[in-house]
Parts: sequence; C-alpha cells; structure tokens
Amino acid sequence: MSQQQPNWFVAGVRDFQVRHNRLKKAVHEGWRYPLPRWGQAAMGFVYFCIPVVGGYFVMQWAISKSHESIGERGELLKVKEVQGIGDMRVIDTDSGEMERVGAGGWGGGVHLAVSDVETQRKNREKLDKFLKRQKKMQERNSGGDRDREEGRQE
Repeated sequence: MSQQQPNWFVAGVRDFQVRHNRLKKAVHEGWRYPLPRWGQAAMGFVYFCIPVVGGYFVMQWAISKSHESIGERGELLKVKEVQGIGDMRVIDTDSGEMERVGAGGWGGGVHLAVSDVETQRKNREKLDKFLKRQKKMQERNSGGDRDREEGRQE
C-alpha cells in the first residue's frame, strides 16, 4: 500500500501548529523580562480580574437573552405552571397520574425539600422559635454590656 499524501487542510493545520509553536518559543524565551514584586502582584491582579469581569459580562448577556426569550418574569412562556408540586411528579399527563419522589420513591431514598402547606407551617414555627431565642440571647448580652459600662462610669 502506498502512503497517501495529506490533503491541503491537514497540511495547513500542521503548518499553522509549527509556526505557532515557533512564535510561542520566541515570545517566552526572547521577550522574557523579570518583573519586580509590585509588577508580579499587578499582573496577578490583572490575570485574576480578566475572567471575573469577562464572566460578569457573559452573565449579563445571558440574562438579556433569557429576558428576550421568556420575559423578565416568565410571561412569554407557553406553559406557566410546573408539573407536580413539592415531592410529586407527573407520570402521565393525559390521565394526571402522579407519583411521590424522594425518600424511598422514584428519587431513591433522598429526602427532597418540599413546600407543601404543612412543611411551610412547621418551618415558620421553627424559625420563629429560633429568632425568639436569638433575641433573648442578644438582650442578655447587651444587658451585661450596659452593666459593665455603668460600672466603669461610677
């Protein structure tokens, strides 16, 4: 079998790679200049900021595209309601059959965060209880601070 000649595209890519590697070598070996500490810090800051700022602008662009396609609040969506609520999922849209997911269901034993009325009520009670305890602790600590300040002033 005779060895086939590479086509013009493959030859062009190889030629580009060779020239690119030659350029990289010249830049990294010939133009190298050691920076002082402040210069290294400045360049580190620049190299850190480029992806952060670039990422910010990419996200702003993605948000604007999202607003164009679905609207700011989803008002352009064709289907505005989610199938299933909390830990329920729709199996058959025609019959409306639903199945429980998570904690032994379809999700394989994972307890999912649900937002049914009972769970919201329990969470609200726990949050109120926690906030009351925090307020009492804060009052005790601020009362002790006042006593110490009064003791110093006497």
